[in-house]
Amino acid sequence: MKKVAIGLALGLGLMSGSVMAGDIAAGQAKSAICAACHGADGIAVIPGYPHLKGQNEQYLVSSIKAYKNKERTGGLAVVMQAQAAMLSDADIANVAAYYASLK
Repeated sequence: MKKVAIGLALGLGLMSGSVMAGDIAAGQAKSAICAACHGADGIAVIPGYPHLKGQNEQYLVSSIKAYKNKERTGGLAVVMQAQAAMLSDADIANVAAYYASLK
């Protein structure tokens, strides 16, 4: 019984990772608005703005969601809050997957 429980837990863990993975192509299409500040290739064009290219996918997801939920309030957070508010959870996962895929 213990082996079945462990197998089930591992299987669900693996499935949840693939379900949460974003669609890189959809993220690239959705990232056009991001390019104004963060650059078309994820390298910021405005001093002081963060580079997104190659950033950790889960970090990007949590950061964008924090802006969307108005949990990040420093600096130019108002700009990011407005942008993040327009994104669904799927959009956020896709954009994060796209920027994380850039090397």
